[in-house]
Amino acid sequence: MSAAKPLLVRGWEVVIGLETHAQLSTVSKIFSGASTAFGSAPNTQACAVDLALPGTLPVMNRAAVERAIRFGLAIGAKVAPQSIFARKNYFYPDLPKGYQISQYEIPVVQGGHVDILVDGQTKRIMLTRAHLEEDAGKSLHEDFAGPHGEKSSGIDLNRAGTPLLEIVSEPEMRSSGEAVAYARALHGLVVWLGICDGNMQEGSFRCDANVSVRRPGEPFGTRREIKNLNSFRFLQQAIDYEVNWQIDQIEDGLEIQQATVLFNPDTGETRAMRTKEDAHDYRYFPDPDLPPLVIAPDWVERVRAAMPELPGAMAERFVRQDGLPAYDAQMMTQSLSTARYYEAARAACGQAKLAANWVMGDISKRLNAAGMEIEDCPVGPAVLGALIRRVHDGTISNNSARQVFDDLWAAGAAHGDAGSATSSVDAVIEAKGLRQMNDSGALEAIVDEVIASNEKSVAEYRSGKDKAFNALVGQVMKASKGKANPAQAGELLKKKLG
Repeated sequence: MSAAKPLLVRGWEVVIGLETHAQLSTVSKIFSGASTAFGSAPNTQACAVDLALPGTLPVMNRAAVERAIRFGLAIGAKVAPQSIFARKNYFYPDLPKGYQISQYEIPVVQGGHVDILVDGQTKRIMLTRAHLEEDAGKSLHEDFAGPHGEKSSGIDLNRAGTPLLEIVSEPEMRSSGEAVAYARALHGLVVWLGICDGNMQEGSFRCDANVSVRRPGEPFGTRREIKNLNSFRFLQQAIDYEVNWQIDQIEDGLEIQQATVLFNPDTGETRAMRTKEDAHDYRYFPDPDLPPLVIAPDWVERVRAAMPELPGAMAERFVRQDGLPAYDAQMMTQSLSTARYYEAARAACGQAKLAANWVMGDISKRLNAAGMEIEDCPVGPAVLGALIRRVHDGTISNNSARQVFDDLWAAGAAHGDAGSATSSVDAVIEAKGLRQMNDSGALEAIVDEVIASNEKSVAEYRSGKDKAFNALVGQVMKASKGKANPAQAGELLKKKLG
């Protein structure tokens, strides 16, 4: 495990810690039976408990606890045998009770780590904790018409009580790139485990970034917290802006005030929302309506037994069984969807390294350009496997394969069994006339003609100029209209030229 070299910005070291809210994939809320489904009309999924009506009591959702246990096991953390729920007191219109039920002194998950890739090297980010809590409602600042037609705001309490796992990292990231790598790794893990759907547009995965700067070797500076970043791009932009803003302030002789700030994606700037609270401002105290959460060892073991193969273990298997380099194996396990795509493509072609190369290369490049996820890839893994087979058996060249891939992508050849996938690939090869020349007699005739008509290049090659040989191979490829196998053409040329 090697540490990434710290990146200085204008001579300053950046210090970043992330607090991530992952919405747990339960059907009902954390302390009530109300639905967690997204997209319903405002206030149609808020029951008496969520509205904090008098006489109502919270009841713990067992499924939310099991998801927290699963996460704790996946990151190598301690799952607390007993944890406490607390009331976090603050007063906003979207918090009906006037407090949020959360965990403070004794969280359910303690410690652990997440490994990230930075410039091809692995860096370990330690976690402080992960705790269960309920989400608040949502304030809608839109053009609602008041009784006299004036603009007003509304409150939607559908999200009130939605189960969250707040995951807190140590302040160990030193650049916006590292922060994004960590957020992506964490996002991939919670989706992999099935504890969160990871839908950032719907608010299922949100990051708060605590950012400060310091001169190398000095104590931590004053941090500012950027709230509710719901895309990796916004996370990077917000941190980069905030870092430069803080440096400008300090170099101008001004002090950084601890604050909560918001990021405006339209301007690319952060702005202070309120002075940052400390823990004592929330007046935490144990919630008298909820007993301690007790997690017996046999419960933990039942969850462990049902765990899926974790990314690290799968990467080790890809190295051991498939012979992939460690870097390739890590890239193939960046998300469960990527791992499944790679395994299906490898099974279809029998060429693990070639399958990984295509996934890391052409597939990733096209998906990024189109803003798509791999599960929506227009070229399915069976089709990609069939294409790789045709390269491996010499039917087409690598360059021709990319032409075929272009057509398959445009056609949306995403589905089909092995037989139909092969038919799709072969049909494109024949339609474009890309099949390599396998007739040794025809290739030999072309080579003889090239040797006879390129006496100067032949003489230069025989005098020791290797570049002349490449020119001769190029002439063979030109004469064959690209259908000759370059390796076979080279072997035949060398044989005939002595």
